[in-house]
Amino acid sequence: MNLIMLFEEDFLAPGRVRLEGRRFSHVSSVHRAALGDSLTVGILNGRMGVGIVTRLDQDALELDVRLDQDPPPKLPLTLILALPRPKVLNRALAAATSLGVARIVLLNAWKVEKSYWKSPRLTQENLMRQQVLGLEQAKDTMLPELRLVRFFRSFVEDELPFLVKDTLALVAHPGSTGPCPRCVSKPTTLAIGPEGGWLDAEVQSLINAGFQPIDLGPRILRVETAVATLVGRIF
Repeated sequence: MNLIMLFEEDFLAPGRVRLEGRRFSHVSSVHRAALGDSLTVGILNGRMGVGIVTRLDQDALELDVRLDQDPPPKLPLTLILALPRPKVLNRALAAATSLGVARIVLLNAWKVEKSYWKSPRLTQENLMRQQVLGLEQAKDTMLPELRLVRFFRSFVEDELPFLVKDTLALVAHPGSTGPCPRCVSKPTTLAIGPEGGWLDAEVQSLINAGFQPIDLGPRILRVETAVATLVGRIF
């Protein structure tokens, strides 16, 4: 991890924290921290700064922290992602978070299997864990807004036109004639389908809501690869 994420419950006193478990193990085995070493830290949904190791025990360490830096700005991007299969969800969510996506909507689609919605990877605990991993990788502290939407039609017809208003709305769909724009500077809404792709009727519904179809070329990419590739090209 490139940033040690702190939580309110870690604080022993103002400016002093105690770390145990996963973060302690990482700092000990990967950073090989010793007394007096400084580490990049940040509090979830707050500021970043430096932590100085002041105590190092067998199963915990303590840091004196100074949080005096703002986290990097979010991309002006709403990512609408058809719910990936459970094994892919963790990677896709962590990747989107590390890229700085401001809002993520996990959406149902025809080719999303019903069993995906019952996966334990959709628990709030796991979703939070993957986002925190993405933030730690990217040296960021601000969680994206995350929403799960089970009903495609009502969302696309009733909510999406208002959500995409005043944004560049793009739907990735193999075989579309529109190229992917580059270096976009305005707020953007990007919709990426399931591994089997959107149905033509779903693409048409998104077009009716204000989206324009774009294509990445002849190669068919995995969901997590498509997320990174499209966000990298657009911004």
